[in-house]
Amino acid sequence: MSEQQSEFSESYSDANFWDKVRTFAQTAGVEVIDRAFQLYYAAHGPNTPVWAKVTIYGALGYFISPIDAIPDLVPVVGYSDDLGVLALSVATCAAYITPEVKAQAKQAKKELWDNLFGGESPEQSDLS
Repeated sequence: MSEQQSEFSESYSDANFWDKVRTFAQTAGVEVIDRAFQLYYAAHGPNTPVWAKVTIYGALGYFISPIDAIPDLVPVVGYSDDLGVLALSVATCAAYITPEVKAQAKQAKKELWDNLFGGESPEQSDLS
């Protein structure tokens, strides 16, 4: 594991993840949130091995970190680096993103949109 990945893994916490998701869901966009939820629920899966959890927590730590390659507050492109890191982690850990994990992620996304936007996502799409 790289030193930077370890740093992001160590800075990850569930509380910070949920704060980031609730605060920046609309700015981050459906695709980022969808992948973040898939990784979150895969990491909590009983059959996910330690190496995959470390990879996932590194990616989620990067997502919640205020310090990354492209600052999240930069309009339009601010979350593109986060999406790349999350997508790479999803591809690496795809075997642990089971149909059950996808269903949990879809439900969490629906509840988030219901709470924040009164229903449909800002982009009116479903990437699950």
